[in-house]
Amino acid sequence: MANRRTPSDRSKKPLDASRLDELALAYVARFATSRAKLLRYLGRKLREAEWTDAADPRAACDAIADRMERLRYLDDRQYAAMRGAAMTRRGLGARRVRAQLFVDGIDEADAGEAIDAAEGAAMASAVGFARRRRFGPFARQPLDDPAQRERQVAAFARAGHSPALALRILAVPPGDAAALAALDAEAALD
Repeated sequence: MANRRTPSDRSKKPLDASRLDELALAYVARFATSRAKLLRYLGRKLREAEWTDAADPRAACDAIADRMERLRYLDDRQYAAMRGAAMTRRGLGARRVRAQLFVDGIDEADAGEAIDAAEGAAMASAVGFARRRRFGPFARQPLDDPAQRERQVAAFARAGHSPALALRILAVPPGDAAALAALDAEAALD
């Protein structure tokens, strides 16, 4: 006999402004977040529950976000700096940092410093990406297949690096200590 699931009686739980405030506080306590991400979270909670408060739910969300900013639990500029630095350390390029900050709802004014820092660390980030993926100077053997080289350049591009920078790193043969030292020195100057 087939295992059939019966529709459950999932009535929406009641939600008011004070409970919404508690949810927001728990969210910012647990996650580093931006104002836009907090508002998305609260909007989802509103869709999942039945609003029982007399106040407008969207106005309540905005008031909660404003209060969290006044208390310095939310700081989009600081969030952008933290998120951009973490992505750069993982080997992602400035294009990926810019795209992620846009998705996280950070405006250009708050994202500017983080994007500039990612652009300044482009070489170090790309070398770190190559090291993790064992591309170019970190490969076990030289790469002679043009199709494989194109795939590696595409991987660099998906990670947010320019194709020119990818080709420069991939041009270094595996085990070339002098060329690798030059790349590392250039990355240290960034």
